[in-house]
Amino acid sequence: MAALDGKNVLVIATNYGVEQDEIVVPTEQLRERGASVTVAAQDTDLIQTLVGDRDPGKTLDPDTTIATASAGEFDALVVPGGTINADNLRTDQQAIALVKAFADVGKPVAAICHGPWTLVEAGVLTGKTITSYPSLQTDVRNAGAEWVDQEVQVDGGLITSRNPHDLPAFVDAIEKALTA
Repeated sequence: MAALDGKNVLVIATNYGVEQDEIVVPTEQLRERGASVTVAAQDTDLIQTLVGDRDPGKTLDPDTTIATASAGEFDALVVPGGTINADNLRTDQQAIALVKAFADVGKPVAAICHGPWTLVEAGVLTGKTITSYPSLQTDVRNAGAEWVDQEVQVDGGLITSRNPHDLPAFVDAIEKALTA
């Protein structure tokens, strides 16, 4: 029996601009650990990932749309980065509503790199300590949180990491939150 058998994880992304490893690695590794992972995008078109925010990466088929996903069906939410992805997600009211819904009931919300921009927009950072890509420091502080520079930061149900190099610790922290 795998550690995450019976756990359902939702990953949200836009259809263009998500950092390849920040969506592929957590999705694959959580599945390998037994979780059922659903990828939701803004629409049903292919997700075009990028490497380093500019070079085309793999394409992925979303399983559903952000609009039809419901926090009640899942045990955790993962928000990958990629500057373009994160900038567009933070203006997507349905994505913001999902982040709020998970946070409001204390379900883990994991965001990496620029992904924490959605946490800023969702208003769930007050009094929290998180990490992110360094350029988000001011946004994080203005949202009422403390920013720290470390590979993974867990504060309550929020799990955050800085960049693709932090993915091993990020995925381990998601697993730990789901098995606690």
